[in-house]
Amino acid sequence: MKRMILLTVMIISCMVLLQCTTADQSEEINLSHHDVPQEPSIYLNYEGKDDVLSGGVKMIPISTEKGEFNVWTKRIGNNPTTKVLLLHGGPGATHEYFECFDSYFPNADIEYYYYDQLESAFSDQPSDSALWNIDRFVEEIEQVRVALGLNKDNFYLLGHSWGGILGIEYALKYQDNLKGLIISNMVASIPEYITYANEVLGPQLDSAVLAEIRELEEKEDYANPRYDELVVMNYYPKHVLRMPLEQWPDPVNRAFANINAEMYVTMQGPSEFGVVGDAKLKKWDRKADLKNLSVPTLAIGSRYDTMDPEAMKWMSEEVQNGTYLYCPQGSHMSMYDDQKVYFDGLIQFIKGID
Repeated sequence: MKRMILLTVMIISCMVLLQCTTADQSEEINLSHHDVPQEPSIYLNYEGKDDVLSGGVKMIPISTEKGEFNVWTKRIGNNPTTKVLLLHGGPGATHEYFECFDSYFPNADIEYYYYDQLESAFSDQPSDSALWNIDRFVEEIEQVRVALGLNKDNFYLLGHSWGGILGIEYALKYQDNLKGLIISNMVASIPEYITYANEVLGPQLDSAVLAEIRELEEKEDYANPRYDELVVMNYYPKHVLRMPLEQWPDPVNRAFANINAEMYVTMQGPSEFGVVGDAKLKKWDRKADLKNLSVPTLAIGSRYDTMDPEAMKWMSEEVQNGTYLYCPQGSHMSMYDDQKVYFDGLIQFIKGID
């Protein structure tokens, strides 16, 4: 009996010792695992960058025929081979509505730059209409490119809406500086855009609403609050951003609130419902020149856009090296109302070139 008790005690002691040893080994392994130095993320490594102190913000001096001014840029991320400069719409809007890119580009290791064009938000606003022309803006982009160190080995230019006009114009003059071009929600012809608004989208509005809009346009009574109310309440939630106005995301609301209204009306007209009056962009058309673009180009079109998605598809076929991304649930701001399709396709295009 004593021998049996002694044997049992010995077995229990061995089991306890084994468990303690295993636990110690396990703890040692875990500690060893945590002690292994982790390779720092290249994307988040800003060592040696000249904008670290300002969190990526850089004010860039721009030379113009009317003097020197400063434009605001902000870098996000670090990728030596993939850098995207974002051209906002308007004219006269702001970088703010691009903030949704924060949810997608960092996870894809894409370096990108917010940029307020001259006369917009954080950049200088000389309020000089002599500076409000396409050629000057193209030269501004070129000066920004040089200042940011972008080149054909890493430089992607993404232009949305009015920014798409600038993207096309920049590429026609400076495509040798580009690695890739993205034209988001913009056709190559303003007359074509006007026709689509008048003949396709306009008739889809309530007939009484459309009649009142046309009456105000006939009188050129664009400053009438009723005109803005009619267009914003009835047209924008269908074709600009397909969400109830009260649900529009904060970055979009800020971009609209901070728009340079005088510049916008002078160049685009009073609203996104086509181009009316004597707006500077009314006759812009580059359809015949697209065939000269050899840089890899992505055209993004959306089913409910203010622009004809078929015209954007045609544009992707007209350039020498084009790709088309269609957003079936999207409108003019499909980076919001068809977000996953938009960013999946955009990132796939960029990664495909890289």
